[in-house]
Amino acid sequence: MAPHAEEPNGYTNGTTAASAGNKDLFTVESPSVTYTDDEIKSKYVYRTTSVAKNGDKYVATPKETVYDFKVERKVGKVGMMLVGWGGNNGTTVTAGIIANRRGLTWDTREGPRASNYYGSVVMGSTMKLGTEAKTGKEINIPFHDVLPMVHPNDLVIGGWDISGLNLAEAMDRAAVLEPTLKSMVKKEMAEMKPLPSVYYPDFIAANQGERANNVIEGSKASMAHVEHLRKDIRDFKQSHSLDKVIVQWTANTERYADIIPGVNDTADNLLKAIEQGHEEVSPSTVFAIACVLENAPFINGSPQNTFVPGAIEFAEKHGAFIGGDDFKSGQTKMKSALVDFMINAGIKLTSISSYNHLGNNDGMNLSSHKQFRSKEISKSNVVDDMVEANNVLYKEGEHPNHCVVIKYMPAVGDNKRALDEYYAEIFMGGHQTISMFNVCEDSLLASPLIIDLVIIAEMMTRISWKVDDGKDYKGFHSVLSILSYMLKAPLTPPGTPVVNALAKQRGALTNIFRACVGLQPESDMTLEHKLF
Repeated sequence: MAPHAEEPNGYTNGTTAASAGNKDLFTVESPSVTYTDDEIKSKYVYRTTSVAKNGDKYVATPKETVYDFKVERKVGKVGMMLVGWGGNNGTTVTAGIIANRRGLTWDTREGPRASNYYGSVVMGSTMKLGTEAKTGKEINIPFHDVLPMVHPNDLVIGGWDISGLNLAEAMDRAAVLEPTLKSMVKKEMAEMKPLPSVYYPDFIAANQGERANNVIEGSKASMAHVEHLRKDIRDFKQSHSLDKVIVQWTANTERYADIIPGVNDTADNLLKAIEQGHEEVSPSTVFAIACVLENAPFINGSPQNTFVPGAIEFAEKHGAFIGGDDFKSGQTKMKSALVDFMINAGIKLTSISSYNHLGNNDGMNLSSHKQFRSKEISKSNVVDDMVEANNVLYKEGEHPNHCVVIKYMPAVGDNKRALDEYYAEIFMGGHQTISMFNVCEDSLLASPLIIDLVIIAEMMTRISWKVDDGKDYKGFHSVLSILSYMLKAPLTPPGTPVVNALAKQRGALTNIFRACVGLQPESDMTLEHKLF
């Protein structure tokens, strides 16, 4: 591997042999697809089914819409700024990228381990490209090679934290990584120090107060805070000659903000509320507004309602990208996959009970009821769309009982214990119970999601579209629902359905990227094998 490059002010950047270049692994031979040095252009026929109700029956009508997609091939130099950079997730993802950049191998009691990006959809999974003509063999390619994407090794990393510890000290405090690995990256991590962050004590648990020694002056929202954060983003971008910056909230879970007419219900009211220092404007919402004004995509990785209606409207007005909420890493990802399977198998879930205990700082913060309530909402709503989609098993208004419990147990550290019981009705009045015990190394599951969210958000800044040979290309909607696979409580454009089913989320991500190179979704019908 090529040696990493160090930059001033505690940030790191580097290009390795593994990340250099964006050469195409494949090309599409089709009159609907054209390649230039700068762009990939494709014409894509989107086929859907329109349904109309006629009395107690339905009429289904196939529809076709022709889209033109354009993808900018040049990735440019990308920065990732994390809010809560000194936390468990922030230090883990930073150390992980440094280790991958340098191709590190370290000793553990179970033998040597090598750096990798396991757990990342973009870096660790594949996509079916098609079927080889001669052999009929399926050809799968790395997901990262579907379109020209930034490689995580090339990200320039920075961020904010209410704690002033440098990242080496914060990494030790997090107690996530092996000591041997920590010693290998310690020198670089020690040179990184988070920028001061905004701190409004009412929004996070009181037990976080002793950490708050690196804060911007002022304990309530203000336009001064918005401008301070904007300047931080501009300075970071300029000092590292970046083409764009992606910002992600990986800090503490906040309490829910009350939605109050005249305060945070519209973009204009939200700006007035910030100017007036209203108590229902959260730190994460202030970050979101600053990012929108700097046209830096902002992703919320915690469960609070950062994107109040006024924040969504503000992003829409400025054509800026936002995404959220809450990293979907362990227990909830398993739940969304298992519930999807059971309901699609015709099994009627009647109750789901989920118990967690964990000992990291996230657990300590969630020991406060207001912050726990934010997490409870994001973990509980994950089955709603799957239940509503099956009106054979569930009549209108019917829903499984669903209970979520989280307890703080310091001794287990970052090794979260998740215990779930699924109770269901089966054939002829019978019952099935599935019990699951899941030990999740929390930050090692969340860190690859941080990487995926940044890579995909950046990718979306280079994709534009138009319909039926329209004159002007435009970007996707400000709310990046394509990020849903990585998030517990997916944010969707107002008035559009929320999809929590894991397979549908993965399918949307894969098929949008396929459309950008003029390829239809893989139907998995394999008729080429069945009809001959």
